Amino acid sequence: MASFGKLHKKGSMDGDLELSLNINNLDVKCKTSGSTTLLNLLRELGYVEVKCGCEEGACGSCLVLLNGRAVNSCQVFAATVDNARILTVNGLGNSGNPHPIELAFVEAQAVQCGFCTPGMIIATYELLSKNPSPSEEDIKVALSGNLCRCTGYVKIIDAVKLAVRKLKNK
Repeated sequence: MASFGKLHKKGSMDGDLELSLNINNLDVKCKTSGSTTLLNLLRELGYVEVKCGCEEGACGSCLVLLNGRAVNSCQVFAATVDNARILTVNGLGNSGNPHPIELAFVEAQAVQCGFCTPGMIIATYELLSKNPSPSEEDIKVALSGNLCRCTGYVKIIDAVKLAVRKLKNK
């Protein structure tokens, strides 16, 4: 059953499993327990851009790239990611130098409340890394694991199309 955004803090950072991770190109060493999810570990380490939504793998708000593959971090035990490379949306760009995908989401006005945006951007990044010229159907399939309660997805799809053009002109 989902806890609707409550973090499971008990014992996660004071566990006895030591991990070495690379998060957003920074080497990180930490301890965790066997029951802690990657979502909760990342948030406890300060990566709050990884959103806690359904905790059931259904909404995509906790999407990160794990060794280059998009995963719902709420469905991955942290103990299984020792020596992994993790990329969150904050690893793509920053306010002074945003990634073209981030710029496209802003310019296409695809951000409303913003809760789903990090996951949408990670899903877009994975898609465009594999397929730099996706069809609209490809975009819809790539975003199908990400829920947005604010939009009808039109502006989000427009943002992905704009990102394609931006990346081609980069």
